[in-house]
Amino acid sequence: MLLFFAACDNISVDEVESMPPVISSFEPQTAPVGAIVKVMGEHLNNVTEAYIGDVKVDIVEKVSDKRLSLRVVSGVTSGSITLVNPMGRTSSSTSFNCSFAVPEITKEKLQSEVEMGDEMLISGSQLSSATAVFFTAVGHETGHEASIVTSSNTEIVVKVPYVEESTARITMSYFDGSNEAFTPLVSAPTVTVIRYVPSFDAFTLGRTAVGKSIVLTGEYLNNIDKIMVGDFEAPLFKEPSKITFTIPAGDFADGETTVTLKAYYFDNNESIILSDSFVVYVPFVRYWESVRTWAQGRTETNEYVSFFSPESGIAYENAKWKEVLDPVAMAHNGAQWASANTPKPGVVSDEEYNSVLPYFFFSAVSGNVLQINSPANSNSQLKNFFISFEGTPSNDYRVPGGNNTIPGTPILGFRYLNPESSSPAESTLVSKVLAGQIENINEVLFPIDVDAKTIAGISITSMSGGIKSDKWCDHQTAELKDDPGYKLDAVFLVAYYSNNGYSKDNPALNIRRLGIIHVNSIDWGVYSTSNYGNSKITFSCYWQKYDYDYSKL
Repeated sequence: MLLFFAACDNISVDEVESMPPVISSFEPQTAPVGAIVKVMGEHLNNVTEAYIGDVKVDIVEKVSDKRLSLRVVSGVTSGSITLVNPMGRTSSSTSFNCSFAVPEITKEKLQSEVEMGDEMLISGSQLSSATAVFFTAVGHETGHEASIVTSSNTEIVVKVPYVEESTARITMSYFDGSNEAFTPLVSAPTVTVIRYVPSFDAFTLGRTAVGKSIVLTGEYLNNIDKIMVGDFEAPLFKEPSKITFTIPAGDFADGETTVTLKAYYFDNNESIILSDSFVVYVPFVRYWESVRTWAQGRTETNEYVSFFSPESGIAYENAKWKEVLDPVAMAHNGAQWASANTPKPGVVSDEEYNSVLPYFFFSAVSGNVLQINSPANSNSQLKNFFISFEGTPSNDYRVPGGNNTIPGTPILGFRYLNPESSSPAESTLVSKVLAGQIENINEVLFPIDVDAKTIAGISITSMSGGIKSDKWCDHQTAELKDDPGYKLDAVFLVAYYSNNGYSKDNPALNIRRLGIIHVNSIDWGVYSTSNYGNSKITFSCYWQKYDYDYSKL
Protein backbone atom coordinates (compact mmCIF):
# COMPACT_ATOMS: atom_id res chain seq x y z
CA MET A 1 0.00 0.00 0.00
CA LEU A 2 1.39 3.42 -0.98
CA LEU A 3 1.20 6.47 1.31
CA PHE A 4 1.34 10.01 -0.09
CA PHE A 5 2.29 13.20 1.79
CA ALA A 6 -0.42 15.83 2.00
CA ALA A 7 1.93 18.42 0.57
CA CYS A 8 1.89 16.60 -2.77
CA ASP A 9 -0.80 18.06 -4.99
CA ASN A 10 -0.34 15.52 -7.80
CA ILE A 11 0.28 11.77 -7.97
CA SER A 12 2.82 10.90 -10.70
CA VAL A 13 2.17 8.25 -13.35
CA ASP A 14 5.18 6.25 -12.10
CA GLU A 15 3.67 6.11 -8.61
CA VAL A 16 0.37 4.87 -9.98
CA GLU A 17 2.06 2.19 -12.07
CA SER A 18 4.29 0.99 -9.21
CA MET A 19 1.86 -1.72 -8.23
CA PRO A 20 1.64 -5.43 -9.07
CA PRO A 21 -0.20 -6.19 -12.30
CA VAL A 22 -3.92 -6.96 -12.19
CA ILE A 23 -5.57 -9.43 -14.59
CA SER A 24 -9.26 -8.90 -15.13
CA SER A 25 -9.76 -11.11 -18.21
CA PHE A 26 -8.12 -12.64 -21.28
CA GLU A 27 -9.23 -13.96 -24.66
CA PRO A 28 -9.41 -16.41 -26.23
CA GLN A 29 -9.75 -18.96 -23.47
CA THR A 30 -8.55 -21.73 -25.79
CA ALA A 31 -6.07 -21.41 -28.71
CA PRO A 32 -3.28 -23.35 -30.44
CA VAL A 33 0.49 -22.83 -30.31
CA GLY A 34 1.36 -19.62 -32.11
CA ALA A 35 -1.91 -17.88 -31.31
CA ILE A 36 -2.08 -14.41 -29.75
CA VAL A 37 -3.81 -14.03 -26.39
CA LYS A 38 -5.05 -10.57 -25.32
CA VAL A 39 -4.84 -9.88 -21.58
CA MET A 40 -6.86 -7.05 -20.00
CA GLY A 41 -6.28 -5.56 -16.56
CA GLU A 42 -4.37 -2.82 -14.73
CA HIS A 43 -0.70 -1.79 -14.35
CA LEU A 44 0.41 -3.77 -17.41
CA ASN A 45 2.89 -1.27 -18.92
CA ASN A 46 5.85 -2.42 -16.86
CA VAL A 47 5.23 -6.18 -17.07
CA THR A 48 8.57 -7.91 -17.67
CA GLU A 49 7.62 -11.62 -17.82
CA ALA A 50 4.61 -13.70 -18.71
CA TYR A 51 3.77 -17.39 -18.17
CA ILE A 52 1.02 -19.82 -19.09
CA GLY A 53 1.22 -22.50 -16.46
CA ASP A 54 4.96 -23.01 -15.87
CA VAL A 55 5.99 -22.13 -19.43
CA LYS A 56 7.39 -18.69 -20.18
CA VAL A 57 5.70 -17.12 -23.21
CA ASP A 58 6.46 -14.16 -25.47
CA ILE A 59 5.15 -10.67 -24.70
CA VAL A 60 4.25 -9.53 -28.20
CA GLU A 61 2.88 -6.07 -27.54
CA LYS A 62 2.05 -3.74 -24.65
CA VAL A 63 -0.94 -1.88 -26.02
CA SER A 64 -1.56 0.24 -22.94
CA ASP A 65 -1.47 0.14 -19.18
CA LYS A 66 -4.68 -1.88 -19.45
CA ARG A 67 -3.89 -4.37 -22.23
CA LEU A 68 -1.05 -6.49 -23.56
CA SER A 69 -0.68 -9.41 -25.97
CA LEU A 70 1.04 -12.78 -25.46
CA ARG A 71 2.01 -15.50 -27.94
CA VAL A 72 1.41 -19.16 -27.09
CA VAL A 73 4.66 -21.07 -27.49
CA SER A 74 5.46 -24.74 -27.91
CA GLY A 75 5.29 -26.60 -24.60
CA VAL A 76 2.22 -24.83 -23.29
CA THR A 77 -0.65 -27.18 -22.35
CA SER A 78 -2.95 -25.40 -19.87
CA GLY A 79 -2.76 -23.25 -16.75
CA SER A 80 -3.25 -19.80 -15.32
CA ILE A 81 -1.75 -16.76 -17.01
CA THR A 82 0.84 -15.14 -14.75
CA LEU A 83 2.28 -11.64 -15.23
CA VAL A 84 5.35 -10.27 -13.44
CA ASN A 85 6.53 -6.70 -12.88
CA PRO A 86 9.07 -5.22 -10.43
CA MET A 87 6.36 -4.87 -7.76
CA GLY A 88 5.14 -8.45 -7.85
CA ARG A 89 3.29 -11.12 -9.82
CA THR A 90 -0.37 -11.95 -10.41
CA SER A 91 -2.10 -15.01 -11.86
CA SER A 92 -5.48 -15.20 -13.57
CA SER A 93 -8.38 -16.81 -11.73
CA THR A 94 -9.21 -18.97 -14.74
CA SER A 95 -7.01 -21.23 -16.82
CA PHE A 96 -6.00 -20.99 -20.43
CA ASN A 97 -6.26 -24.24 -22.42
CA CYS A 98 -3.98 -24.89 -25.37
CA SER A 99 -5.62 -26.53 -28.36
CA PHE A 100 -3.26 -28.62 -30.40
CA ALA A 101 -3.97 -27.97 -34.04
CA VAL A 102 -2.76 -30.38 -36.71
CA PRO A 103 -0.91 -28.56 -39.53
CA GLU A 104 -2.30 -29.30 -42.97
CA ILE A 105 -0.82 -28.59 -46.41
CA THR A 106 -3.06 -27.39 -49.22
CA LYS A 107 -2.01 -29.76 -51.98
CA GLU A 108 -3.62 -27.69 -54.73
CA LYS A 109 -1.31 -24.75 -53.97
CA LEU A 110 1.87 -26.82 -53.75
CA GLN A 111 4.36 -26.13 -56.53
CA SER A 112 5.09 -29.12 -58.77
CA GLU A 113 8.89 -29.03 -58.64
CA VAL A 114 11.72 -27.35 -56.78
CA GLU A 115 15.51 -27.51 -56.89
CA MET A 116 17.24 -29.12 -53.95
CA GLY A 117 18.67 -26.37 -51.77
CA ASP A 118 16.20 -23.72 -52.98
CA GLU A 119 13.50 -22.12 -50.86
CA MET A 120 9.93 -23.44 -51.21
CA LEU A 121 6.61 -21.87 -50.19
CA ILE A 122 4.08 -24.22 -48.56
CA SER A 123 0.50 -23.02 -48.06
CA GLY A 124 -2.06 -24.55 -45.72
CA SER A 125 -3.77 -24.19 -42.38
CA GLN A 126 -2.57 -24.30 -38.79
CA LEU A 127 1.01 -24.18 -40.11
CA SER A 128 2.22 -22.21 -37.11
CA SER A 129 1.76 -25.38 -35.06
CA ALA A 130 4.33 -27.23 -37.17
CA THR A 131 7.55 -27.80 -35.24
CA ALA A 132 9.47 -29.22 -38.24
CA VAL A 133 9.06 -30.01 -41.94
CA PHE A 134 10.42 -33.19 -43.53
CA PHE A 135 11.09 -34.31 -47.11
CA THR A 136 11.08 -38.09 -47.53
CA ALA A 137 12.13 -39.60 -50.85
CA VAL A 138 9.60 -42.04 -52.32
CA GLY A 139 10.76 -45.56 -51.48
CA HIS A 140 12.42 -44.41 -48.26
CA GLU A 141 11.05 -44.29 -44.73
CA THR A 142 13.43 -41.79 -43.13
CA GLY A 143 13.03 -38.16 -44.13
CA HIS A 144 15.36 -35.15 -44.04
CA GLU A 145 14.46 -32.07 -42.05
CA ALA A 146 14.14 -28.81 -43.97
CA SER A 147 15.28 -25.50 -42.52
CA ILE A 148 12.30 -23.26 -41.77
CA VAL A 149 12.97 -19.76 -43.12
CA THR A 150 9.67 -18.06 -42.16
CA SER A 151 6.30 -19.28 -40.96
CA SER A 152 2.77 -18.12 -40.24
CA ASN A 153 -0.53 -19.86 -39.68
CA THR A 154 -1.22 -20.10 -43.44
CA GLU A 155 2.24 -20.12 -45.05
CA ILE A 156 5.64 -21.57 -44.32
CA VAL A 157 8.87 -21.14 -46.30
CA VAL A 158 11.52 -23.86 -46.08
CA LYS A 159 14.90 -24.62 -47.64
CA VAL A 160 14.60 -27.93 -49.47
CA PRO A 161 16.98 -30.48 -47.90
CA TYR A 162 18.87 -33.34 -49.47
CA VAL A 163 16.70 -36.21 -50.70
CA GLU A 164 17.81 -39.51 -52.21
CA GLU A 165 15.33 -39.51 -55.13
CA SER A 166 13.63 -36.94 -57.33
CA THR A 167 10.16 -37.46 -55.83
CA ALA A 168 9.63 -36.63 -52.18
CA ARG A 169 6.71 -36.55 -49.73
CA ILE A 170 6.32 -33.57 -47.38
CA THR A 171 5.32 -34.19 -43.78
CA MET A 172 5.30 -32.10 -40.63
CA SER A 173 5.75 -32.68 -36.93
CA TYR A 174 3.67 -30.98 -34.25
CA PHE A 175 2.95 -31.19 -30.51
CA ASP A 176 -0.24 -33.06 -29.66
CA GLY A 177 -0.33 -32.08 -26.01
CA SER A 178 1.89 -34.85 -24.69
CA ASN A 179 4.29 -35.95 -27.43
CA GLU A 180 5.67 -35.03 -30.82
CA ALA A 181 3.35 -36.27 -33.56
CA PHE A 182 3.69 -36.45 -37.34
CA THR A 183 1.34 -35.98 -40.25
CA PRO A 184 0.92 -39.33 -42.04
CA LEU A 185 3.52 -40.17 -44.70
CA VAL A 186 1.21 -42.35 -46.79
CA SER A 187 -1.14 -39.48 -47.63
CA ALA A 188 1.47 -36.71 -47.68
CA PRO A 189 1.64 -34.45 -50.77
CA THR A 190 4.56 -35.01 -53.14
CA VAL A 191 6.89 -32.68 -54.98
CA THR A 192 9.46 -33.26 -57.69
CA VAL A 193 12.91 -32.34 -56.36
CA ILE A 194 15.38 -31.42 -59.07
CA ARG A 195 18.69 -33.06 -58.26
CA TYR A 196 21.60 -31.74 -60.30
CA VAL A 197 23.85 -34.76 -59.95
CA PRO A 198 27.50 -34.04 -60.92
CA SER A 199 28.75 -36.01 -63.91
CA PHE A 200 32.24 -36.24 -65.35
CA ASP A 201 33.44 -36.39 -68.92
CA ALA A 202 35.69 -39.30 -69.83
CA PHE A 203 39.14 -38.99 -68.26
CA THR A 204 42.31 -40.95 -67.66
CA LEU A 205 44.26 -40.64 -64.43
CA GLY A 206 47.91 -41.61 -64.30
CA ARG A 207 50.40 -41.54 -61.48
CA THR A 208 50.21 -38.07 -59.95
CA ALA A 209 52.71 -36.45 -57.63
CA VAL A 210 51.76 -34.75 -54.40
CA GLY A 211 51.28 -31.04 -55.05
CA LYS A 212 50.24 -31.50 -58.67
CA SER A 213 46.79 -30.43 -59.87
CA ILE A 214 44.24 -32.39 -61.88
CA VAL A 215 41.53 -30.75 -64.00
CA LEU A 216 38.31 -32.66 -64.78
CA THR A 217 35.35 -31.47 -66.85
CA GLY A 218 31.68 -32.35 -66.78
CA GLU A 219 28.30 -31.01 -65.62
CA TYR A 220 27.15 -29.59 -62.28
CA LEU A 221 30.64 -29.95 -60.85
CA ASN A 222 30.02 -26.93 -58.64
CA ASN A 223 27.85 -29.26 -56.52
CA ILE A 224 30.93 -31.24 -55.51
CA ASP A 225 31.57 -30.73 -51.78
CA LYS A 226 34.98 -32.38 -51.51
CA ILE A 227 37.37 -34.79 -53.18
CA MET A 228 39.15 -37.33 -51.01
CA VAL A 229 42.50 -38.79 -52.05
CA GLY A 230 42.53 -41.84 -49.81
CA ASP A 231 42.01 -40.41 -46.32
CA PHE A 232 43.08 -36.88 -47.22
CA GLU A 233 40.93 -34.05 -48.55
CA ALA A 234 42.20 -32.32 -51.68
CA PRO A 235 42.14 -28.51 -52.03
CA LEU A 236 39.82 -27.75 -54.93
CA PHE A 237 38.45 -24.97 -57.11
CA LYS A 238 35.10 -25.68 -58.73
CA GLU A 239 33.04 -24.30 -61.58
CA PRO A 240 29.83 -25.70 -63.12
CA SER A 241 31.73 -27.43 -65.95
CA LYS A 242 35.25 -27.75 -64.53
CA ILE A 243 36.84 -28.74 -61.25
CA THR A 244 40.51 -28.46 -60.33
CA PHE A 245 41.94 -30.25 -57.33
CA THR A 246 45.46 -30.60 -55.95
CA ILE A 247 46.89 -33.82 -54.56
CA PRO A 248 47.35 -33.13 -50.81
CA ALA A 249 50.56 -33.92 -48.97
CA GLY A 250 48.82 -36.13 -46.41
CA ASP A 251 51.27 -38.55 -44.85
CA PHE A 252 51.88 -40.71 -47.91
CA ALA A 253 55.13 -42.64 -47.90
CA ASP A 254 57.84 -41.76 -50.40
CA GLY A 255 57.26 -43.46 -53.72
CA GLU A 256 53.91 -44.78 -54.97
CA THR A 257 50.75 -45.38 -52.91
CA THR A 258 47.50 -46.73 -54.40
CA VAL A 259 44.34 -45.19 -52.94
CA THR A 260 40.67 -44.60 -53.75
CA LEU A 261 39.85 -41.26 -55.34
CA LYS A 262 36.30 -40.23 -54.46
CA ALA A 263 34.15 -37.13 -55.02
CA TYR A 264 31.38 -36.25 -52.54
CA TYR A 265 28.35 -34.08 -53.32
CA PHE A 266 24.94 -33.06 -51.97
CA ASP A 267 26.30 -32.08 -48.54
CA ASN A 268 28.51 -35.19 -48.55
CA ASN A 269 25.47 -37.48 -48.65
CA GLU A 270 26.43 -39.08 -51.99
CA SER A 271 29.69 -39.89 -53.71
CA ILE A 272 31.28 -40.95 -56.97
CA ILE A 273 34.37 -43.16 -57.11
CA LEU A 274 36.64 -41.52 -59.66
CA SER A 275 39.24 -44.28 -59.32
CA ASP A 276 39.59 -47.22 -56.99
CA SER A 277 43.29 -47.57 -57.85
CA PHE A 278 44.61 -44.04 -58.05
CA VAL A 279 48.40 -43.84 -57.70
CA VAL A 280 49.78 -41.03 -55.55
CA TYR A 281 53.46 -40.39 -56.07
CA VAL A 282 55.60 -38.78 -53.41
CA PRO A 283 58.92 -37.81 -54.96
CA PHE A 284 62.03 -38.87 -53.08
CA VAL A 285 63.22 -35.32 -53.66
CA ARG A 286 61.54 -31.96 -53.18
CA TYR A 287 60.88 -30.35 -56.53
CA TRP A 288 59.85 -26.73 -57.06
CA GLU A 289 59.04 -25.71 -60.62
CA SER A 290 59.12 -22.28 -62.31
CA VAL A 291 60.04 -20.25 -59.22
CA ARG A 292 60.42 -16.52 -59.84
CA THR A 293 62.50 -14.12 -57.77
CA TRP A 294 63.76 -10.58 -58.31
CA ALA A 295 67.11 -8.89 -57.91
CA GLN A 296 67.33 -5.75 -55.80
CA GLY A 297 66.45 -2.86 -58.15
CA ARG A 298 64.06 -0.31 -56.65
CA THR A 299 61.52 0.11 -59.45
CA GLU A 300 57.75 -0.09 -59.67
CA THR A 301 57.90 -3.30 -61.72
CA ASN A 302 59.89 -5.12 -59.03
CA GLU A 303 57.62 -7.38 -56.97
CA TYR A 304 60.07 -7.33 -54.01
CA VAL A 305 60.19 -11.10 -53.68
CA SER A 306 63.87 -12.03 -53.68
CA PHE A 307 64.56 -14.87 -51.24
CA PHE A 308 63.78 -18.53 -52.02
CA SER A 309 63.96 -21.46 -49.63
CA PRO A 310 64.37 -24.86 -51.30
CA GLU A 311 63.23 -26.44 -48.04
CA SER A 312 59.76 -24.84 -47.95
CA GLY A 313 59.41 -24.06 -51.64
CA ILE A 314 58.39 -20.49 -50.79
CA ALA A 315 59.69 -17.37 -52.50
CA TYR A 316 59.64 -14.93 -49.56
CA GLU A 317 58.72 -11.29 -49.79
CA ASN A 318 61.60 -9.00 -48.89
CA ALA A 319 59.47 -7.51 -46.11
CA LYS A 320 59.43 -10.90 -44.37
CA TRP A 321 63.20 -11.40 -44.31
CA LYS A 322 63.83 -9.65 -40.99
CA GLU A 323 61.20 -11.27 -38.78
CA VAL A 324 60.02 -14.40 -40.61
CA LEU A 325 62.84 -15.78 -42.75
CA ASP A 326 66.06 -14.93 -40.90
CA PRO A 327 65.53 -13.31 -37.48
CA VAL A 328 68.75 -14.96 -36.25
CA ALA A 329 70.82 -12.74 -38.55
CA MET A 330 69.14 -9.66 -37.12
CA ALA A 331 69.67 -10.86 -33.55
CA HIS A 332 73.45 -11.02 -33.98
CA ASN A 333 73.66 -7.85 -36.07
CA GLY A 334 76.75 -8.96 -38.00
CA ALA A 335 78.80 -10.09 -35.01
CA GLN A 336 78.61 -13.68 -36.27
CA TRP A 337 80.43 -12.95 -39.53
CA ALA A 338 84.15 -13.64 -39.94
CA SER A 339 84.56 -13.71 -43.72
CA ALA A 340 82.69 -14.74 -46.85
CA ASN A 341 80.53 -17.80 -46.10
CA THR A 342 82.43 -18.36 -42.84
CA PRO A 343 80.74 -17.20 -39.61
CA LYS A 344 82.72 -17.00 -36.40
CA PRO A 345 82.59 -20.38 -34.64
CA GLY A 346 80.35 -20.56 -31.61
CA VAL A 347 78.57 -17.23 -32.04
CA VAL A 348 75.45 -18.71 -33.62
CA SER A 349 74.28 -21.79 -31.72
CA ASP A 350 73.29 -24.96 -33.55
CA GLU A 351 69.72 -24.46 -32.35
CA GLU A 352 69.62 -20.95 -33.81
CA TYR A 353 71.22 -22.02 -37.06
CA ASN A 354 68.85 -24.94 -37.55
CA SER A 355 65.83 -22.73 -36.88
CA VAL A 356 66.47 -20.78 -40.09
CA LEU A 357 65.44 -22.33 -43.39
CA PRO A 358 68.16 -22.53 -46.04
CA TYR A 359 67.60 -19.89 -48.73
CA PHE A 360 69.43 -18.14 -51.54
CA PHE A 361 68.99 -15.10 -53.77
CA PHE A 362 70.25 -13.36 -56.92
CA SER A 363 71.74 -9.89 -56.94
CA ALA A 364 73.19 -7.49 -59.50
CA VAL A 365 76.91 -6.76 -59.25
CA SER A 366 79.43 -4.79 -61.25
CA GLY A 367 80.34 -5.95 -64.72
CA ASN A 368 76.76 -6.08 -66.03
CA VAL A 369 76.10 -9.46 -64.43
CA LEU A 370 73.92 -11.18 -61.85
CA GLN A 371 75.21 -13.40 -59.06
CA ILE A 372 73.65 -16.32 -57.22
CA ASN A 373 74.37 -15.91 -53.51
CA SER A 374 74.59 -17.81 -50.25
CA PRO A 375 73.11 -15.65 -47.42
CA ALA A 376 76.37 -15.95 -45.45
CA ASN A 377 78.57 -15.07 -48.43
CA SER A 378 78.59 -11.31 -47.91
CA ASN A 379 77.73 -8.80 -45.23
CA SER A 380 76.97 -6.06 -47.76
CA GLN A 381 74.43 -7.73 -50.07
CA LEU A 382 71.27 -7.78 -47.97
CA LYS A 383 71.21 -4.07 -47.30
CA ASN A 384 70.94 -3.48 -51.05
CA PHE A 385 67.53 -5.19 -51.12
CA PHE A 386 64.43 -3.11 -50.34
CA ILE A 387 60.92 -3.95 -49.17
CA SER A 388 58.98 -1.58 -51.44
CA PHE A 389 59.19 1.08 -54.13
CA GLU A 390 58.11 4.47 -52.70
CA GLY A 391 60.04 6.67 -55.09
CA THR A 392 63.43 6.76 -53.41
CA PRO A 393 63.06 4.76 -50.19
CA SER A 394 64.96 5.75 -47.08
CA ASN A 395 67.27 3.39 -45.23
CA ASP A 396 64.25 2.22 -43.23
CA TYR A 397 63.04 0.44 -46.38
CA ARG A 398 66.16 -1.69 -46.61
CA VAL A 399 65.66 -5.40 -45.84
CA PRO A 400 67.64 -5.26 -42.51
CA GLY A 401 65.77 -2.11 -41.53
CA GLY A 402 68.76 0.14 -42.03
CA ASN A 403 72.05 0.63 -43.90
CA ASN A 404 73.59 -2.24 -41.93
CA THR A 405 76.31 -4.71 -42.92
CA ILE A 406 74.59 -7.94 -41.86
CA PRO A 407 75.13 -11.37 -43.45
CA GLY A 408 72.39 -13.98 -43.57
CA THR A 409 72.54 -17.14 -41.46
CA PRO A 410 72.47 -20.22 -43.78
CA ILE A 411 75.74 -21.33 -45.41
CA LEU A 412 75.36 -22.54 -49.01
CA GLY A 413 77.85 -23.35 -51.73
CA PHE A 414 77.25 -23.43 -55.51
CA ARG A 415 79.06 -25.37 -58.23
CA TYR A 416 78.11 -24.50 -61.82
CA LEU A 417 77.80 -27.67 -63.91
CA ASN A 418 79.17 -27.30 -67.43
CA PRO A 419 77.15 -29.29 -69.99
CA GLU A 420 80.27 -29.47 -72.19
CA SER A 421 82.53 -30.62 -69.40
CA SER A 422 85.13 -33.29 -70.21
CA SER A 423 83.96 -35.03 -67.03
CA PRO A 424 81.30 -37.62 -67.96
CA ALA A 425 79.82 -37.40 -64.46
CA GLU A 426 79.28 -33.66 -64.81
CA SER A 427 77.87 -33.63 -68.36
CA THR A 428 75.64 -36.64 -67.63
CA LEU A 429 74.15 -34.99 -64.55
CA VAL A 430 73.35 -31.85 -66.56
CA SER A 431 71.62 -33.98 -69.23
CA LYS A 432 69.49 -35.69 -66.56
CA VAL A 433 68.46 -32.36 -65.07
CA LEU A 434 67.47 -30.93 -68.46
CA ALA A 435 65.51 -34.10 -69.22
CA GLY A 436 63.67 -33.94 -65.88
CA GLN A 437 65.10 -37.27 -64.75
CA ILE A 438 66.10 -36.32 -61.19
CA GLU A 439 63.80 -38.33 -58.91
CA ASN A 440 66.06 -38.69 -55.89
CA ILE A 441 69.06 -37.12 -54.20
CA ASN A 442 70.60 -39.51 -51.71
CA GLU A 443 73.85 -41.04 -50.56
CA VAL A 444 73.80 -43.73 -53.28
CA LEU A 445 73.16 -41.43 -56.26
CA PHE A 446 75.23 -38.52 -54.90
CA PRO A 447 78.08 -40.01 -52.86
CA ILE A 448 80.38 -37.49 -51.19
CA ASP A 449 84.08 -38.29 -51.21
CA VAL A 450 85.64 -35.97 -48.64
CA ASP A 451 89.20 -36.97 -49.47
CA ALA A 452 88.73 -36.55 -53.22
CA LYS A 453 86.57 -33.45 -52.72
CA THR A 454 83.89 -34.76 -55.05
CA ILE A 455 80.11 -35.21 -55.11
CA ALA A 456 78.79 -37.94 -57.43
CA GLY A 457 82.24 -38.03 -59.02
CA ILE A 458 82.20 -34.27 -59.75
CA SER A 459 84.99 -32.15 -58.33
CA ILE A 460 83.70 -29.38 -56.09
CA THR A 461 86.96 -27.60 -55.33
CA SER A 462 85.49 -24.58 -57.15
CA MET A 463 82.31 -24.55 -55.04
CA SER A 464 81.68 -21.00 -53.90
CA GLY A 465 79.26 -18.92 -51.90
CA GLY A 466 78.48 -16.85 -54.98
CA ILE A 467 78.96 -17.22 -58.74
CA LYS A 468 78.63 -14.39 -61.27
CA SER A 469 76.50 -14.96 -64.33
CA ASP A 470 79.37 -14.44 -66.78
CA LYS A 471 80.46 -17.90 -65.61
CA TRP A 472 77.10 -19.56 -66.35
CA CYS A 473 75.30 -17.37 -68.89
CA ASP A 474 76.39 -16.09 -72.31
CA HIS A 475 74.37 -12.89 -71.87
CA GLN A 476 77.23 -10.48 -71.51
CA THR A 477 76.78 -6.98 -72.89
CA ALA A 478 79.02 -3.97 -72.72
CA GLU A 479 75.90 -1.81 -72.85
CA LEU A 480 73.14 -2.25 -70.25
CA LYS A 481 69.76 -2.83 -71.83
CA ASP A 482 66.50 -4.56 -70.98
CA ASP A 483 66.26 -8.04 -72.43
CA PRO A 484 63.10 -9.87 -71.27
CA GLY A 485 62.49 -13.59 -71.76
CA TYR A 486 66.14 -14.57 -72.20
CA LYS A 487 66.28 -18.37 -72.30
CA LEU A 488 69.14 -20.40 -70.90
CA ASP A 489 69.91 -23.69 -69.16
CA ALA A 490 72.23 -23.03 -66.23
CA VAL A 491 72.50 -25.94 -63.78
CA PHE A 492 74.06 -25.67 -60.30
CA LEU A 493 74.94 -28.28 -57.73
CA VAL A 494 74.12 -26.81 -54.30
CA ALA A 495 75.48 -27.77 -50.88
CA TYR A 496 73.84 -26.64 -47.66
CA TYR A 497 76.32 -26.83 -44.78
CA SER A 498 75.99 -27.46 -41.08
CA ASN A 499 76.63 -24.60 -38.68
CA ASN A 500 80.20 -23.26 -39.22
CA GLY A 501 80.78 -26.18 -41.57
CA TYR A 502 82.03 -24.52 -44.78
CA SER A 503 85.71 -24.78 -45.60
CA LYS A 504 87.34 -23.27 -48.67
CA ASP A 505 90.09 -25.83 -48.36
CA ASN A 506 87.65 -28.71 -48.51
CA PRO A 507 84.05 -27.80 -49.46
CA ALA A 508 83.06 -31.51 -49.28
CA LEU A 509 83.14 -31.39 -45.47
CA ASN A 510 80.06 -31.03 -43.26
CA ILE A 511 77.44 -30.97 -46.00
CA ARG A 512 73.94 -31.25 -44.54
CA ARG A 513 71.83 -31.42 -47.70
CA LEU A 514 72.31 -31.29 -51.46
CA GLY A 515 70.26 -29.64 -54.16
CA ILE A 516 70.18 -28.77 -57.83
CA ILE A 517 69.10 -25.44 -59.32
CA HIS A 518 68.13 -25.10 -62.99
CA VAL A 519 67.92 -21.45 -64.12
CA ASN A 520 65.99 -21.42 -67.38
CA SER A 521 64.92 -17.82 -67.98
CA ILE A 522 65.94 -14.30 -67.04
CA ASP A 523 64.12 -11.05 -67.70
CA TRP A 524 67.15 -8.82 -67.74
CA GLY A 525 66.09 -5.42 -66.40
CA VAL A 526 68.22 -2.32 -65.98
CA TYR A 527 67.99 -0.46 -62.72
CA SER A 528 68.74 3.26 -62.84
CA THR A 529 71.22 2.81 -65.76
CA SER A 530 73.76 1.33 -63.36
CA ASN A 531 73.16 -2.44 -63.19
CA TYR A 532 70.78 -5.28 -63.87
CA GLY A 533 69.13 -5.03 -60.46
CA ASN A 534 65.65 -4.96 -61.98
CA SER A 535 65.99 -8.50 -63.36
CA LYS A 536 63.56 -11.35 -62.72
CA ILE A 537 65.00 -14.87 -62.60
CA THR A 538 62.97 -18.03 -63.27
CA PHE A 539 64.31 -21.37 -62.12
CA SER A 540 63.40 -24.84 -60.89
CA CYS A 541 64.92 -26.55 -57.90
CA TYR A 542 65.47 -30.11 -56.65
CA TRP A 543 66.23 -30.50 -52.95
CA GLN A 544 67.23 -33.44 -50.77
CA LYS A 545 64.38 -34.33 -48.38
CA TYR A 546 66.51 -35.72 -45.53
CA ASP A 547 69.82 -34.74 -44.00
CA TYR A 548 72.83 -36.41 -45.59
CA ASP A 549 73.79 -39.61 -43.78
CA TYR A 550 77.52 -40.21 -44.12
CA SER A 551 77.15 -43.62 -42.49
CA LYS A 552 75.43 -44.84 -45.65
CA LEU A 553 78.49 -44.19 -47.82
